[in-house]
Amino acid sequence: FDEYVVFEFCSQEDKRGKPLRQAEIAQAVDGNGGIGQREPCGPVCEHVTARDSASQKQRANMFRKLYSAPKAHDDGVWSVTWSNNESKDYIVTGSVDTTVKSWYWDGTSLGSRHRMEGHRLGVISTDIDPTGATAVSSSIDNQIRSWDLETGECRATVDAGPVNSWTVALSTDARFVATGTNRGAVSFFNLESGQNEQSLETRGQAFIQAVKFSPDGTLLACGGSDGFVNVFDVTTAKELFRVQAHSMPVRSVAFAKGGQLLLTASDDGLVKSLDARHGTINGTFSGHSSWAVCVVGSPDGQHFASSSTDKTVKIWELGTRQCVHTFQEHENAVWSVSYNGSGNRLASASDDGSVNIYECP
Repeated sequence: FDEYVVFEFCSQEDKRGKPLRQAEIAQAVDGNGGIGQREPCGPVCEHVTARDSASQKQRANMFRKLYSAPKAHDDGVWSVTWSNNESKDYIVTGSVDTTVKSWYWDGTSLGSRHRMEGHRLGVISTDIDPTGATAVSSSIDNQIRSWDLETGECRATVDAGPVNSWTVALSTDARFVATGTNRGAVSFFNLESGQNEQSLETRGQAFIQAVKFSPDGTLLACGGSDGFVNVFDVTTAKELFRVQAHSMPVRSVAFAKGGQLLLTASDDGLVKSLDARHGTINGTFSGHSSWAVCVVGSPDGQHFASSSTDKTVKIWELGTRQCVHTFQEHENAVWSVSYNGSGNRLASASDDGSVNIYECP
């Protein structure tokens, strides 16, 4: 699409005489190779629009890689989390090399703060509490550890049991950590006692690979290897909905627009947006050529980022459902992405051992 192209269908047949089905969604393809899907604008009218090349070039120049730590870890980096507390611009990464590292972003480069050791196998997932004081990590060794980000010391270790911990999510008060099990449940571990104080049952038996609290801590979302997504009210432990959002495993879930939307990423290569309280699927975003393994909403409420085993990071607009930029800066799968507190910076972590920082205006 090097030139401005507008396809407009205003009848029940397209230009080849093929009948149009109103259930079909018009697809707008941008210059970065992303496909954003848009609902039909009327009962017999569909519009598909690709923006002009000048606009695309101007927009592309707004996104850029600011910094790269090519050897952030000695092996693949599976997780990156950026603190939402802008007064503590901390970043935490977890790697196959079994270490958790904390970093400080000074606006131009990443400074190493702590190398946190204790896990015996690769680190799968990390999270940081809203204050930026505590981080948690999970590992293939089935342990969950909490870390003091000021000192780098391990505060607590939780043994989740065989294959009963994958992604972790820290509660807003940093007292509990949620993690999925291999039997279709989400466990809530008390970090002080190390005890499993509550389990939320998804009514399925799939491995729960993704968990996330809403920004206010009142909801918890999870996604499983069966493609189903559940959302629970944390206060009442009541399930709000269960819906099959994907045909393949759900790798990542994230809240967007202040908790109004739920985003899901799957091995089917798709990212979907759902109403966070009712489960209605209101958007499908395609463009990745392989598994979509991570998705995160921007604090601006207008964008989100996704990463994939296709080695790319994509930035999407929620309103237009278009991919506005694709970063192709890694040499291997990009397992994790995370925004800073203001949403103008994005970190990515890759199997190539690097961590990148991008400008996302």
